[in-house]
Amino acid sequence: MPTPSAETVDRFWREARAAAPELPADPPAADRVWGFGATPEHADGLLALVLAGVKTGTSGSLWDYEAEGEEVTRVGEYDVILDGSGAPRAVIQTVAVETVPFDEVTAEHAFAEGEDDRSLASWRAIHERFFTEHASHDRGFDARMPVVCERFRLIYPA
Repeated sequence: MPTPSAETVDRFWREARAAAPELPADPPAADRVWGFGATPEHADGLLALVLAGVKTGTSGSLWDYEAEGEEVTRVGEYDVILDGSGAPRAVIQTVAVETVPFDEVTAEHAFAEGEDDRSLASWRAIHERFFTEHASHDRGFDARMPVVCERFRLIYPA
């Protein structure tokens, strides 16, 4: 997925702050500017769910965070969400973070992710496939692998 220039993010952030003055003056760091999923199609589809108010949660493999040298999101952080073309389209704020084994992710969290029929069975099938096909680590899939479950609120939809 293309990455927007710092100027593009700054311009978007100014627009977001005009609509939501509670946002901090400075935009998030570059690692907090991202798109959902692993492909432009994923990014567009999941962003549409966020903008519609359906998707209020996301998850990632802790092993991927470790392999990529990324810090786990903290409550209160803001993120700029990109569409599949790399354009900034939303600002979200993390409201909860919990790391649990894959097989202990709750039905409530699966519902908050908003995908497919929003059931836990569907979440497990989708995420086992995703965590297998798009892993940044070399540990494979494991039902006990740690999953970072985040809840967020939409602050600004563009």
